[in-house]
Amino acid sequence: MKDSYAVIMAGGIGSRFWPVSRSSYPKQFIDILGTGKTLLQDTYDRFLQIVPKENIYIVTNESYVGLVNEQLPGLDQHQILAEPVMRNTAPCVAYACHKINMNNPNATIVVAPSDHLILNTQEFIDNITQSLKTALMHDCLITLGIKPSRPDTGYGYIQFTSKVLENDFHKVKTFTEKPNLELARTFIQSGEFLWNAGIFVWSSKSIIKSFETHLPEMNELFKDGESVYNSPKEQAFIQNAYYQCTNISIDYGIMEKAENVYVLSTDFGWSDLGTWSSIYQLASKDDVGNAVISADKVVMNNSSNCLVKVPKDKLVILNGLHDFIVIESNNILMVCPKEEEQNVKQIVADVKNKFGAEYV
Repeated sequence: MKDSYAVIMAGGIGSRFWPVSRSSYPKQFIDILGTGKTLLQDTYDRFLQIVPKENIYIVTNESYVGLVNEQLPGLDQHQILAEPVMRNTAPCVAYACHKINMNNPNATIVVAPSDHLILNTQEFIDNITQSLKTALMHDCLITLGIKPSRPDTGYGYIQFTSKVLENDFHKVKTFTEKPNLELARTFIQSGEFLWNAGIFVWSSKSIIKSFETHLPEMNELFKDGESVYNSPKEQAFIQNAYYQCTNISIDYGIMEKAENVYVLSTDFGWSDLGTWSSIYQLASKDDVGNAVISADKVVMNNSSNCLVKVPKDKLVILNGLHDFIVIESNNILMVCPKEEEQNVKQIVADVKNKFGAEYV
């Protein structure tokens, strides 16, 4: 499919995975699951099976360009889009889609995060391919929804209606950010809601039309760059454009407002790997629920349901610990009850205030 493109968003700092994920080396560049590949490499390899190699673009922070080059040495420099400052996902999508549209106005584009886990690769490939075909035929914005297995409060939810495109794509009724547990239970029971995977498919024409309608100022900023994209002047232009952009997500800026949004219900074994608990859920465990990731010398005495990730040569003894996360990396040790892991972001902020940016 020569007109199909993939945009991989790889600019986040992954602070919930501190101290392994650091602002200088965030989680998408780390083999966080101990598989031998980083999350970015896994994501790239999946898209190689869907679109031509030269049609894959990586959007990242300019300080991570070296890491992208190191981990994906087959990319040309024009395929790496360097953001000078973090402005959420709408500017990143506008930049990539305008650049692709300039090269190929017939493009259909899938946009996806770089740090998600997909267990069933073939199902994912089939779903994305089906979505690209539908986006080519219809003026619509497609999002992928995951069949929910539990009332999770950590995900956004998509409500759909009975109106369909191509038999499988349901018209979206509402988007809801992370709900409380009671509301999440109601969503699951209704059968009308899916988890929001943050994966989008559209034609370049359709998404640019939506930017013109819903984020016109941002659209004009990146449209103005069409004369300099793929030239030596591109980076200077982007520096200027990004500092004029509002900080807004593609979900809030476009998807929640557009009328032509459809969702495909999918079930390809997805996790957004948002927290250490999501890693714990995926890891293999002993008979009392302890998970040890890529470490050889860990001794558990009267301890259960713990996650341990420490350097290979470190001898660690846990005695009398239950439901804890024990992480050591970059000369930092963190011991935290699993139920309090949502505080990791605050811990990182406190560490920065007390000891300086070198530790975050």
